[in-house]
Parts: sequence; structure tokens; C-alpha cells
Amino acid sequence: MKPVLAIHGGAGFSRKSAPGPYRAGLARALDAGWTVLARGGSALDAVSVAVGVLEDDPLFNAGRGAVYNAAARHELDASIMDGASLRAGAVAAVSRIRNPVLAARAVMEHSPHVLLAGHGAERFARRHGIAFASQRYFHTEARRQALQRNLKGHHGTVGAVARDAAGNLAAATSTGGFTGKLPGRVGDSPIIGAGTWADNATCAVSGSGHGELFMRTALAHDVAARMRYRGDSLARAARAALAAIARLGGDGGLVAIDRRGNIAMPFNSEGMLRACVKQDGARVIGAGR
Repeated sequence: MKPVLAIHGGAGFSRKSAPGPYRAGLARALDAGWTVLARGGSALDAVSVAVGVLEDDPLFNAGRGAVYNAAARHELDASIMDGASLRAGAVAAVSRIRNPVLAARAVMEHSPHVLLAGHGAERFARRHGIAFASQRYFHTEARRQALQRNLKGHHGTVGAVARDAAGNLAAATSTGGFTGKLPGRVGDSPIIGAGTWADNATCAVSGSGHGELFMRTALAHDVAARMRYRGDSLARAARAALAAIARLGGDGGLVAIDRRGNIAMPFNSEGMLRACVKQDGARVIGAGR
């Protein structure tokens, strides 16, 4: 099978934002993940690497560059899922882990659990050699100003989905949440079935948008369920899952790949930073409609 990769840098991207630097950041993450796949690496490794690159880029709301909560601190969430085994791992409300996606993978691979939160997640990550950083590392002036201007809707998420040459699917998602969120708030990104899902029988999904509604509708799993039980195509299932969010007054988007290598990147927000490498090797990078 030919490998396929899709990534996103968050839904809700404004037309007022300059897309150039964001497109460059997406391209770097896409290249990093695609290099893994092109060399015969696993989908799990590809999504880990791609999301890690986006976490290191201060333009995106994940890892370095994450938004501030109401207490002027960073609390980060991430998850990862392996479509071959349905294993999954996640961390929530962590403040010192440099790359939360790597901590989520450690939870999946080195513990009997799926989700660890707060100080317990950080202690676990430290024991397994995950890199830490000070709060200063995550700071960007743009995020500080967003908090000062009380931009409650200022949010974003990064994620990746992949199919490797063996036909295995994987998904990963990471976020800082939204500006001014209450301390301790956990969104959809670390919730398996809400912001992240992967199952070789159907598809891999990573979402971005109104997290509380993604949880209430189990958006990522909903895409897979529509394919499994209704026989919907990936594109139709993804659109229908987002329509359920819209009916509740929310917006967002997702990237998804099915077991045949089809890609869907729908959104109903003003824009969504997104990129993919298709089965024929064609690359797509987009921001607005």
C-alpha cells in the first residue's frame, strides 16, 4: 500500500491572519512525517513526528506557543492512537512537558492506562525520559496579548493522521486549549473518541474546534461509526459528524484517512490550517476555503 499523511494546525483560522508563516510551518511538519513514511516507518511514528514539529513551532497552539488559561498559565493536552491494536494514550492539564504527544505515547506504550493528568502525568513522563521545559519556554507575546485582550475564542489544535505501507492507521492530536479557559479544563484533544480516533477497520481522525461539543458528540468516533454501521464514505461521514456540531451551535474541522487511503479535511469554521500528501504523492496545503 502507498502511505498517506494529513495534518492540521487548527480550525478557526482567521482570514485576517497572514497565512505564509503558517503554511511554512505546516510544510515542515508534513515533510517530517512524510519522511518517516517514505522510509518505510510506521503510521504511529509519522504522526508522532509531525505533531512534535507543530508543538515546537510557536505559531501553533500546542506545546511552545500554547495559549494562556485564566490563571495566566499553560495547561497542555495530547493523545495518540494506534489503529492496528486500538491502543491509545493521552495526557491532560500538563504544564512542563515540552512535547505532550510524546508523553501521550509513553502512556500508551509503558502503562496499563489511557489517560494521565496533571502532576501524575508529569511524574510518569519524567520517569520515562520525556523532555521538560519551564513555563517561560511556552510563552509567546501574541498569546499573552490575547489573554490581556480577553480573546475567549482564541484557540487552536494541531493533529495528524496517517496510513503506512503496511496499511496501519494512526492519529495524534495536541493543544493548549483556548485563551482564558478555567484552570483544570480538559478539552476533546486528549479524549479518545472525541478529538482522536484510529481503527484499521475504518479510519483515523484528528479534530479541532469547539472541544466541549466534540466531547458531547464523540466526533472522532462518530466518523468511524458512520462508516462502520451505515456504510458511509469517509467524506460523507466526516461532513455528517461536523454537521452535528453545527446543529449544537459550534464549529470546527478535522483531518481523516480511511483504510483505503482516502483523505477528508472538512471544516465549517472560517478556515482551517491543513495539509496532506495523497497516494499519488501530490501535496496540498491550505488555510481558508
